Amino acid sequence: MGEFFADRRIVVTGGAGFLGSFILEKLRARGCGAILVPTVEEYDLVKAADIERMYDDMRPDVVIHLAAVVGGIGANREHPGKFFYENLMMGVQLIDQGRLRAIEKFVAIGTVCAYPKFTPVPFKEDDIWNGYPEETNAPYGLAKKMLLVQSQAYRREYGFNSIFVLPVNLYGPKDNFDPASSHVIPALIKKCVDAVDSGADYIECWGTGSASREFVYVEDAAEGILLATEHYNSPEAVNIGSGFEITIKDLVKSIAKFTGFAGEIRWDSSKPNGQPRRCLDVSRARSEFGFEAKTDFDEGLKATIKWYRENRNAV
Repeated sequence: MGEFFADRRIVVTGGAGFLGSFILEKLRARGCGAILVPTVEEYDLVKAADIERMYDDMRPDVVIHLAAVVGGIGANREHPGKFFYENLMMGVQLIDQGRLRAIEKFVAIGTVCAYPKFTPVPFKEDDIWNGYPEETNAPYGLAKKMLLVQSQAYRREYGFNSIFVLPVNLYGPKDNFDPASSHVIPALIKKCVDAVDSGADYIECWGTGSASREFVYVEDAAEGILLATEHYNSPEAVNIGSGFEITIKDLVKSIAKFTGFAGEIRWDSSKPNGQPRRCLDVSRARSEFGFEAKTDFDEGLKATIKWYRENRNAV
């Protein structure tokens, strides 16, 4: 397993981020001798000149493109233009320069937000074009989905080996707990822990709680991405998930239980629920490169809560 990574220069965009930190840890464990992380301070990957300079400086064999402008429903509603433009320009130009420089492989990381709003459950990769994404995050989802189009087009015309890996919602230690941009699990953990500490007798949650979501523990997602990097060389998108679905209402109950919050949960139905359901068919990843998520959801939640409690003054 380690030989593939030991002999190659691997650039990980977004390597300083949440998922990136776990990718780097697993690359080191695989014996990768040349892990290269373009930092935002040194390279603005929205700009073509910075992308070209990054390729000149780092000379990668493989690029794993994790860098993205992301956030929860609120952030997507507030910044649809920014989320569309910056995600599209980063990905499209990174792939094109990778092709021009004949790198060995490009790994584009997509998003479950690319799926249509009303996709049959579980989401199969072949259903990705059967409708428009959920409106609140459609600009982000479509920007990411264009990398699948580009990867397939470049494979057909140029023989360029670019793959599109599509992880479901991530969670785990080191997640983003900023209320302005966090996703649902860290946002709820922060609300519950803060309420316990302040003695608040209620928390407010968006929507009705009826929507369902699938979550994959960040360490499992990192493993799936690296297995795909080594073994998957096909034009079709491939899902990375846990195969486990939970309603937001039940998710809140679990987080309240594990944080010790015993107060009232108030639902603000004037706020959007987001996509009605999300649950991926993960059979392609299992059959193509043997990926299966290992982390029990409750244990993953407990580990995430523990990390937040120990590190919240620093995040």
